[in-house]
Amino acid sequence: MFFFSLTYIKPLDEVEKFLDKHNHYLETFYKKGNFVFSGRKKPRTGGVILCKAPTLQEAEKIYHNDPFYKEGIAKYSVIEFEPTKSNEIFKKIIGHDN
Repeated sequence: MFFFSLTYIKPLDEVEKFLDKHNHYLETFYKKGNFVFSGRKKPRTGGVILCKAPTLQEAEKIYHNDPFYKEGIAKYSVIEFEPTKSNEIFKKIIGHDN
């Protein structure tokens, strides 16, 4: 699992110009089963995404598709982690049935 933390490096008016394309990117990877959740930071300085990918290289390929990344709107910080404790609902979401 990977936790993506996006930080805007351009003003919000630039962010808004690419928001539709960014939302399309999100939908693409939700449909593929890679994204578990996403949302804006408060205050609105960026966003977060929980991503399911088998390797760091695959996670990098995924976020390199984001128009925010491609256009230099946001920088990505990636944390790889292995969930070791969670509630039953989350275990089903991430595919850990034990």
